[in-house]
Amino acid sequence: MSKQILMLVGDYAEDYETMVPFQFLTAFGYTVHAVCPDKKAGDSIATAIHDFEGEQTYSEKRGHNFAINYDFNAVHTQDYVGLVIPGGRSPEYLRMNNRIIAIVREFNAEKKPIASVCHGAQLLAAADVLQGRLCSAYPACAAEVKLAGGQYADIAVTEAITDGHLITAPAWPAHPAWLAQFVKALGATITL
Repeated sequence: MSKQILMLVGDYAEDYETMVPFQFLTAFGYTVHAVCPDKKAGDSIATAIHDFEGEQTYSEKRGHNFAINYDFNAVHTQDYVGLVIPGGRSPEYLRMNNRIIAIVREFNAEKKPIASVCHGAQLLAAADVLQGRLCSAYPACAAEVKLAGGQYADIAVTEAITDGHLITAPAWPAHPAWLAQFVKALGATITL
């Protein structure tokens, strides 16, 4: 069985929500293919650092460059056991790409684990995979979850929720819970 994970990213994907899952899953033994439309292996995207500093919404600062390590046009969903959708502003861009929408729908149809965090719900909503599903996201995306027929899970920023093969969280502070639930959905176990 494949141990490959697909990660959909674009410019201004949230830095922590991209780097941490990529590194965690790689350290856990998965091959993570980070792809972006119109990018090839060796290209990079700009990330953004979103922080919670007491204002009504997050602040945004320029993050690191993140290397794309696989060609978008070479993606075949049957080669992957799971999908990761980081948040940030990249889902705004990604949801406009028909092949990205098809990829999300293919993972959903096969009931392969899909891990989405923060604004990743915008991509899930655009792919029309939230009907009747419980989904967490950054609170500003609650309306999109509801308009797509989903039930918005208003949980603490450090929590995650699993509904079948869909694992969602509001933001990067939920990484421990979100990634633990995703790994469990993949059928992997951690023993000490």
